[in-house]
Amino acid sequence: MALYLGLDTSNYTTSAAIYDTSQKKILQAKKLLPVKSGQKGLRQSDAVFHHVMQLPEVLEKLNISEKEISGIGVSVRPRNMEKSYMPCFLCGERTAKILGHVLNIPVYETSHQIGHILAGLYSAKKLAWRNQKFFAFHVSGGTTDCVLCEPDNKNILHVKTISSSLDLKAGQLIDRVGIMLGLDFPCGKELEQLAMQSKAKFKYQPVMKGLSCCMSGLENQCARLYQDNMPACDVAMFCLTAISEILKKMTSLILIQEQNLPVLYVGGVMSNQYIQKQLAECFYSKTETAFAEPAFSCDNAVGTAVYATLYGSPDSF
Repeated sequence: MALYLGLDTSNYTTSAAIYDTSQKKILQAKKLLPVKSGQKGLRQSDAVFHHVMQLPEVLEKLNISEKEISGIGVSVRPRNMEKSYMPCFLCGERTAKILGHVLNIPVYETSHQIGHILAGLYSAKKLAWRNQKFFAFHVSGGTTDCVLCEPDNKNILHVKTISSSLDLKAGQLIDRVGIMLGLDFPCGKELEQLAMQSKAKFKYQPVMKGLSCCMSGLENQCARLYQDNMPACDVAMFCLTAISEILKKMTSLILIQEQNLPVLYVGGVMSNQYIQKQLAECFYSKTETAFAEPAFSCDNAVGTAVYATLYGSPDSF
């Protein structure tokens, strides 16, 4: 039996997870960073402070003092690319290195994005995809990216950005519209619940530049609709419909480039069941698609625990 600890300290959540190779189960604990009502997020200095305060509490929930850990996986940067850096990830990185030194166990460093992708593959029971090429959409507050994933001996996966949002990200749009409608940050869950009260049907033509999209105009459109006294639930539905159409368009365009590759959707925005349903219905007959379950879509350390396990005990899944 081996246990692998994962850590992830994003700009949204303090998260830890343990993968148990004997039971083939994940145990996770996480806590959202506190954001005052009406605010659209946190400054990095505040995020770092809250992670420092919350990490002991989150780790305590996993009872790691009673467990013999074999290795640690940790996200140390947003993406695996040059100059990809956010101070909040230092909290997880430093904690992992301290624990690794004290326990004399290896620490495996990866990116937040690869953590999301591996959590999605684990959740969807598609970890075998790591041995082939596939597309992954990472749709969150910080990214709206489509990446081409290929096997990589050094990093488990090599990811190359194929398309992205050139301005506002989908999660940012959801949070800004949600704040405008009086919801609490992060707004994804409440906005979806609000949209489900709508009976309205909308059409939206995505604004594209090549394979990439532009979303900044959508925030203004939502604001105008709300100022024109459109019910809040309909504004929420328009927002989610627009994001769905954008992701459909991006997916269609990348599948033209390389047909028949599987497509995985991960990230906080992809916990939205309405958006999932729209994409699944659109591409079900065109290619193999997979979605992370909601509990594995939002920021969590499941992917980093899986990452460590793939290095330490690769035959455990």
